[in-house]
Amino acid sequence: MLNAAKRLWSRREWILVVLGGLALAVALTWPTMRDPQHTVPGDIGDPAMFAWQIAWMGNALLHHPSQLWDSNTFYPDPNSLAFTDTVLGYAPFGMIGSGMDAAVLRYNLLYVLLHALAFVGAYALTRQLGAHPLGAAVAGIAWAFSPWRLAHVGHLNVISTGGIALSLAMIARGHGWSLRRGHRPDRHSPGWALAGWLVGAWQITLGLAIGLVFAYVMVAVCLVVAALFGWAWWRRGRPVFGRRLLAADLVGGVFFGAATLYLGLAYSRVVELQPQADRSLAWTEMYSPAWRGLFIAPESSWLYGARHATARAELSWPPEMALLPGIALIILATTGIFFSVFRVRHRILLAIGLAVAVLLTLGATLPWHGDPGYLTLSKHLPGWSALRTPGRIMIWTTLVMAILAAGAVSAFVTEVRAAAPWPKAVAARSVLARGKFVVLRLALVIPLALVVVDGVNRSPHPEVLRYPAAMGVASEPTLVLPSEGSLEMSIMLWSTNGFPRIPNGIVTFVPSGQERIRSSSMTFPDSTSIASLRAAGIKSVVVLPEWLSGTPWEGVPNRPVDGLGITREEIDGALLYRLG
Repeated sequence: MLNAAKRLWSRREWILVVLGGLALAVALTWPTMRDPQHTVPGDIGDPAMFAWQIAWMGNALLHHPSQLWDSNTFYPDPNSLAFTDTVLGYAPFGMIGSGMDAAVLRYNLLYVLLHALAFVGAYALTRQLGAHPLGAAVAGIAWAFSPWRLAHVGHLNVISTGGIALSLAMIARGHGWSLRRGHRPDRHSPGWALAGWLVGAWQITLGLAIGLVFAYVMVAVCLVVAALFGWAWWRRGRPVFGRRLLAADLVGGVFFGAATLYLGLAYSRVVELQPQADRSLAWTEMYSPAWRGLFIAPESSWLYGARHATARAELSWPPEMALLPGIALIILATTGIFFSVFRVRHRILLAIGLAVAVLLTLGATLPWHGDPGYLTLSKHLPGWSALRTPGRIMIWTTLVMAILAAGAVSAFVTEVRAAAPWPKAVAARSVLARGKFVVLRLALVIPLALVVVDGVNRSPHPEVLRYPAAMGVASEPTLVLPSEGSLEMSIMLWSTNGFPRIPNGIVTFVPSGQERIRSSSMTFPDSTSIASLRAAGIKSVVVLPEWLSGTPWEGVPNRPVDGLGITREEIDGALLYRLG
């Protein structure tokens, strides 16, 4: 009877957690869902690019999967989908709906859902590690809605972290392990372990910007676990893990490694074709935050944004250096080192892990210039040098802090229950006893309220730029001018209406084909530029006069086209040139 009651509560608990996570995500990302077809959170730069990316991948999977990596942008350069971090794991969502409105709506839905998944993942992880539901809820909110994430509101690849915590929770569940009770072989579950590895593999496909660190963390964990359990095997004369669990780990590890290798090969191919895409360690040095950045919030933080404006102005690049994990989280995590339901040795290991994560977060600003440290890893670990922003290690810093906080809150719950139990006898339920019970129970809500307030945002939600009708009637491949700056991301989004081939697009380097077309178009329209564009296969040029000011194409609308063998017409404020 007792076991049946526990199973019933467990099912209800997870239903409530999922529904609560969705409600929190909608509330704490508001007003994302107020007008999800026309506005995006943060700005109209990176969100537009990621909305295009998901739409393109879905379209490619439906119609021409063999051309997945050769996107319609950056024409004629191949492998262009891998020019920047790719959220390939969201591709199935891109198969639903079509066109620009659907792309924007899809992006906003995923933006809200990824916050819900981050909450559920951290909740599941800390519950598996031994936290009370209240402690797990605090950890989930503190990690999913940490203030530092607001600086990356447009970086879908950076804030898509839910699979990390969920994968770790499932793998820990499969191996019967927690911080509170240690290893319990009777709780082994190969199915959970395999599911955890598969979720981890999916997380890797959401981009190597955070996925590569996750992969190395998993390798480190596997090596440590193998050493510890190998020693235990040698001492006891029998394996700690059964064959089925070991097989689940091996199969899951193969999928995880294959996902990492698949993306790694795609990006390495880009460096082969576009050597200028390779990033030097100077990028890491430039983006390494000072220690004070750990206590400075992004501008869009409701509680701290305005208050930290002066300190934030002293940072050379606030979007990657304003790293406040949350004041409440700092206090609770510090408390959790000394006061927790977790075992002392586990807390010591967590504290060491937190120190390592913080040191890596600071990158090249350490006294040793990050060597030993972040730069050492950049020099010796494959692919690490491409991770130019050490501040994103805050994903791991805040996760460890959330686990420590969960332990502290759980211990607080235990103390309150012992100090103010509800009297069983009716006669003993005095006003004083009831009052003490209510006051202490209400006090339990304080940590939850504090992390919620820390996570409230005031992110802007601008409207995406209106689609130029001229693109809809232009023959592709189509060049859109001006071809530079953040407008390129909106042009990428516009191309979700039919996916015409365009040389436009923007990443951290300039692809060789785009450079040739862009250079030849600066004197457009004249005989030389037209001949060059025709040779590159361009059939139409769409010019947006309101965006030309201060660009090399500022004089294009005033240049004559007589005798050039092309036509020009104005369509809703834009100029369409047909090259024939």
